[in-house]
Amino acid sequence: MTRKTADCRRYPSVSNCTLTLSGEEDEVVRAAAEHAVSVHAHTDGPELREQIRASLEDEKAAV
Repeated sequence: MTRKTADCRRYPSVSNCTLTLSGEEDEVVRAAAEHAVSVHAHTDGPELREQIRASLEDEKAAV
């Protein structure tokens, strides 16, 4: 299974967040949603999780 990443640096924020999460898709979506709510004051729900899922990228393998 391909690991996925979510990287806050791709989205400008007031806090200039630099968090990057990686793991299996469902893990990253769950953790990114929790982070978005607790740090960026988003409201959790299906719409937020779908936006996160759509923004995930495949993790690049270390060379």
